Amino acid sequence: MSLLLEHGHLDLVAQTAAEHGEWFCAEAAVEELCRSEDFERALSVMEPFVATGWRAALYAKAEILLRAGRRTAEALSLVCLDEAGGVSTGECCTLAEMLGKAGRVDEAIQLLAPRLDKSSSLLSVLVEVTDGQDRDERVLELIGPRADRARQARGEEHRDYAFSHAQELQAQVLERAGRADEAIRILRQDIAEHRFLAPTALTVYAGLLARHGRLEELRILVAGQDAHTALDIYTGALRRHGRAEEAEAVMRNAIAADDWVGYRAWLSSMLLAEGRLDDAIAVAEPGFGWYDCSNLLAPLVHLLLDRPEELLRLLEHPSVVPHYGHEEFQHCWRAWALAGLGRVDEAIAVAEADPRPWADLRIVKADLLRKVGLLDAAADELRALGTIRAREELCEILILQGRAAEGIAIHPTVTEQRAAQPKPAPRGENGYSLEPAF
Repeated sequence: MSLLLEHGHLDLVAQTAAEHGEWFCAEAAVEELCRSEDFERALSVMEPFVATGWRAALYAKAEILLRAGRRTAEALSLVCLDEAGGVSTGECCTLAEMLGKAGRVDEAIQLLAPRLDKSSSLLSVLVEVTDGQDRDERVLELIGPRADRARQARGEEHRDYAFSHAQELQAQVLERAGRADEAIRILRQDIAEHRFLAPTALTVYAGLLARHGRLEELRILVAGQDAHTALDIYTGALRRHGRAEEAEAVMRNAIAADDWVGYRAWLSSMLLAEGRLDDAIAVAEPGFGWYDCSNLLAPLVHLLLDRPEELLRLLEHPSVVPHYGHEEFQHCWRAWALAGLGRVDEAIAVAEADPRPWADLRIVKADLLRKVGLLDAAADELRALGTIRAREELCEILILQGRAAEGIAIHPTVTEQRAAQPKPAPRGENGYSLEPAF
């Protein structure tokens, strides 16, 4: 769908939404039509879905009407709350957001205010819909008591997590109201006294200090027990202030004192961004063989996927070992790098040598052929395979070849895609699968 729009096939996307009931095509077509201010056509695309009574479609139609700048009452009537049937948090959030977009901010506040004790997401929506609307003092009045309850809940046995982010939101509103010093003072005291529920409060505080140039206070923060949370924010702030060498030295000192994977990940990515591949490898190399969540090879690979020469240089480094538990990715990455350099025969040979193929080899081969521009050869591979996945890939190739209608015709329908999905394992009375995990 995205590829169709990139190649100017809006009419085909809208047609597919209507003829095949493809919701994502409808969403994408509507967004494109609204962007070009063709609101009537956007409504016509959405109407068949609205007719089913599906809430997502009703919300989408309301959004179109609001973006058109008219028929506000009709838009809001589509998302009105059914008080008799009970109001979910999601429905309340949606209506508040719509009221905000319609310029009826006070009504949005009035809707949210009596419900704020139910969920932290309602507080977040309150802050969002009032941004730039000259309502910060009223918002602070509403958030203040909740932020105080979050501070008091720290030592309680039953903590009220509905307010876990209230302190952060309070600081956010104070900052946007031009009271950043007050926000910093309040959060500094909360953190010093350990009166906060969400660990992200530390991140918010460090971000505040960084944005307002309070680097000395930030240095003191990371010198304590909060380095894992905020050292990257501090070193990032140093770089933005033209102190890149100091930032690098700080992170290298942290690695020497506490060889935490997060420090190596940040520094290796920074070095790679500066074009220092060998230095990045040297920093990340000790973590190339660690477990998935800590392995430092994959992040570097992902940053180099569109730079095949450097990617191949990384993969051929003597320190590089197969990605722990996923050795097949070593073949995949190497094949991708070779294809990017135009060495497609070598790339296919590498993929074929994979002792544990991570995907159907013919699809992998087609992807490699496509990468070097051999679209006809890639299409032949996929056409011969004929699976659901192959037809999805073939559709994209046909679009690239200027044969969009043919691509849509060959793409599997929603019914075919669902039928091809593996059936869920049977479950026992306790809700757990009756089949072993491995």
